[in-house]
Amino acid sequence: MAPQKSAKRKVAALPSNVRPTASKGDKQENPLFERRPRHFGIGQDIQPKRNLSRFIKWPKYVNLQRQRKILRMRLKVPPAINQFSQTLDRNTAVQLFKLLAKYRPETQQEKKARLNAQAEKVAAGQQAETEKQLVVKHGINHITNLVESKKAKLVVIANDVDPIEIVVWLPALCRKMGVPYCIVKSKSRLGTVVHQKTATALAIVDIKDEDKQSLASLVEAVNANFTAKSDEIRRTWGGGIMGVKSQAKVAKREAAIAREVKLSA
Repeated sequence: MAPQKSAKRKVAALPSNVRPTASKGDKQENPLFERRPRHFGIGQDIQPKRNLSRFIKWPKYVNLQRQRKILRMRLKVPPAINQFSQTLDRNTAVQLFKLLAKYRPETQQEKKARLNAQAEKVAAGQQAETEKQLVVKHGINHITNLVESKKAKLVVIANDVDPIEIVVWLPALCRKMGVPYCIVKSKSRLGTVVHQKTATALAIVDIKDEDKQSLASLVEAVNANFTAKSDEIRRTWGGGIMGVKSQAKVAKREAAIAREVKLSA
């Protein structure tokens, strides 16, 4: 009778609470500080702060502003409207608004005080002062008349007028009549000059002798940025900028076409 082979029996594994834990580099833990990992499940620890702007229900006017900006990037914009995206540089704009601040029109309170002072002088038998005030002109109809009569020395146009048809023809009129013009950011910034919420355009007509040099330097800078580039402005279209996904699809398609051309060659 053949001898039986002795089968090797496997030893049962130790329980999990008895198994020796493999430590990396025998790192000693401080018993004073207990490790308490956080769990972010439902009903567990407080969730960390995240950027939730994608889930916010924004006001309707904010959504309209963003959609308008995206449409202007996607659609092709004709040169007559695209010229309003090219505004005056910051340093020149600072000098321009410093000059405009000197010729702000008087407020209702200042006008009332001036008229009361004149009335008191007339009542006292003195001659009232009738000096002409030098202020910036505002109002699109008034500015149009000043440009057509070539009385305006500098026209300042806002770039965010809505609807844009109010001022879209004004740069062409200024170029035709030989009047210097510039486009600046924010119609509300122009409005603060004339004590209003917004202003579509401002015009400088008369200034003092001490400010003629600063006006001449401004006109020179403005002509270099706008009037001298009139031919380029009339030919430059805007928009046509697609999104990231569309650009990736076009790049992928072009790469595939280039690969096929290379293989066929």
